[in-house]
Amino acid sequence: MTKKSKYKIVRFGEPVLRETAKPVTVFHHKLHELVDALTDTLFRSEDGAAIAAPQIGVSKRIVVIDYEDEYLELLNPEILSSSGEQTDYEGCLSFPGFIGNVPRAETVKVKYQDRNGNEIVIERSGKMARCLQHEIDHLDGILFIDKVTDKYLVHQDTDEKIKLADALDLSNGKAVPGQEKIAL
Repeated sequence: MTKKSKYKIVRFGEPVLRETAKPVTVFHHKLHELVDALTDTLFRSEDGAAIAAPQIGVSKRIVVIDYEDEYLELLNPEILSSSGEQTDYEGCLSFPGFIGNVPRAETVKVKYQDRNGNEIVIERSGKMARCLQHEIDHLDGILFIDKVTDKYLVHQDTDEKIKLADALDLSNGKAVPGQEKIAL
């Protein structure tokens, strides 16, 4: 069981979302606490399937995924190969309320480390591959809105199509005050 997270999801506009996250180099109890806090923040979100550390204001290469029947903690993930194509709608906890049509690879092979530093390689297809690519993009300062193929997003509550530029204006992202910083 995780301790209650002190972190909140940062929104579009927060500079950390556009930075290249720093690699994890030390695997110790403070790192475990951060991974647990990231997991707790994901579980407290209303409809998130995954979260990356920059989304809680921490510039570290850490991703937590809880999608369908699979839970993954990925540290320093790297896409080794990809194949095929898929295009579908996706959203983001840091850009709430909107979804956009984004092309992704159908299958990806990913190398990462677990919370103890052990190296693991996995291959996933379909929606899990989409999820992996979306979260690894976060670690490189790339957001789904950068890859939307249409010139619009869809508002999740109303199904209304909104021009991408207008959605960016509506969602002018504010920093979340009081975020605790952990140095690793």
